[in-house]
Amino acid sequence: MSEGIMQRAAQRDQRDPRAKRMNRVLVCAAAVPVMLLAVGCSSDSGSGGSAKQTPAGDAKPSASASPTVQAAAYGKLPKPCKVLSDKTLGELVPKGLKSAKEGTSSDVSTRGNCSWNSLDNKGVKGSQFRWLNVSLLRFDSDVTRGEGNKQAQQYYQRQVQDARSVAGAKNTKSEPVSGTGDEATAVRYDLKKKEGTFKQQTVVARVENVVVTVDYNGAGLAGDKAPSADDLTKAAEKAAREAVAAVAAANGDGSAAAPGASSSASPSKSPSKSPAKSPAKSPAKSASPSASASKAARSASASPSKSASKAAAKG
Repeated sequence: MSEGIMQRAAQRDQRDPRAKRMNRVLVCAAAVPVMLLAVGCSSDSGSGGSAKQTPAGDAKPSASASPTVQAAAYGKLPKPCKVLSDKTLGELVPKGLKSAKEGTSSDVSTRGNCSWNSLDNKGVKGSQFRWLNVSLLRFDSDVTRGEGNKQAQQYYQRQVQDARSVAGAKNTKSEPVSGTGDEATAVRYDLKKKEGTFKQQTVVARVENVVVTVDYNGAGLAGDKAPSADDLTKAAEKAAREAVAAVAAANGDGSAAAPGASSSASPSKSPSKSPAKSPAKSPAKSASPSASASKAARSASASPSKSASKAAAKG
């Protein structure tokens, strides 16, 4: 009987080719589960569970690099009352060599200033008054505030702008100063006070991450003639160059800012022998003696002291 059934199936296959193909499909489909089962068993054997891959979401991210900033070139300041030689002081404040007064500072490595005053009493011919102030401000590199050089550049620009914007100033002039650090500007003007008309000179210079501000003014009192603004400006510029050189020397860099050096010196030169310490707190603007000293020089401090006024009056 089975032979008859197979014979009839063969006959149907001969009559209908589609039925023949269908039989082959069914046979192959029945064999697929067996193959899959064999593959599944072989993949699990010997693995012991160690072949499992870590999900992509569970991978630990690599630690990000800490932000860094280039260290400041200069790490300290010279003593403010020692930045000028006796010869220079003798020219600027001839009667005030021993009048040096150092300003208070919470951190002498970042800020400092010193002032001198001179009154040359000529009796009935009048008197000549001079007042000089040198301020130093150093900026440390900091990951938050940025490189010390850039902070110093910004402060330098503000100092120059402040000198150009003094209330009551007359005949204001400003010009760049060559051979004084990386950049320098001289600002001069006349300021009238009750004692007389004062000739004010402010020279702001930057060397690397340090800003030097020299304020110098003079006046002829009790009938004496006013000093030459050109002469006072030249004297102030000389003091600024000397102060800049003192900053470089204090950091073991005797040639970087020596008088007469090119003003186009690159501010990105390698740190000196005394590099700045690891990023530290940058000096606060409000605590800067440079700003306060400059304001004093451009306003009330431009006037002679009480003793100077009395001496002038006696003359």
